Amino acid sequence: MEAVRDFFSSFMLREMLKGLKLTGKYFFARKITIQYPEEKTPMSPRFRGLHALRRYPNGEERCIACKLCEAVCPAMAITIESERREDNTRRTTRYDIDLTKCIFCGFCEESCPVDSIVETDIHEYHGEKRGDLYFTKEMLLAVGDRYEASIAANREADARYR
Repeated sequence: MEAVRDFFSSFMLREMLKGLKLTGKYFFARKITIQYPEEKTPMSPRFRGLHALRRYPNGEERCIACKLCEAVCPAMAITIESERREDNTRRTTRYDIDLTKCIFCGFCEESCPVDSIVETDIHEYHGEKRGDLYFTKEMLLAVGDRYEASIAANREADARYR
């Protein structure tokens, strides 16, 4: 008996009519699609995007080459080399991040004692080749210099939650 009912159900195209009913229901509903380049969706102030290295207000880089970010990175995307300066402080000579490996977890940002490495709210970047997403120290400092005002504002807004 059930086989006969299944046969007539498929013969009458019941599933297709149910699908058309669902399509008709949403055809006249308000659309939620946005036109991306012109319209932007709201973004959390805690969004983790492109990395940046920050400087102190006097222009000196913040990174003290403690290598905590390199040690805590689960994807092993950070490479740091350092040496001592004349004033007996340590600074990085090489600070590289491979963004093709990075999982944007934010551990590097949380482990930094001097707030040097941060993840900005920039998500509109791309690379056409694998090497384009390999950021060196100079590139990271340039990103930090360019977006310092927005980075500082986001850090200030999020300060009470840290």
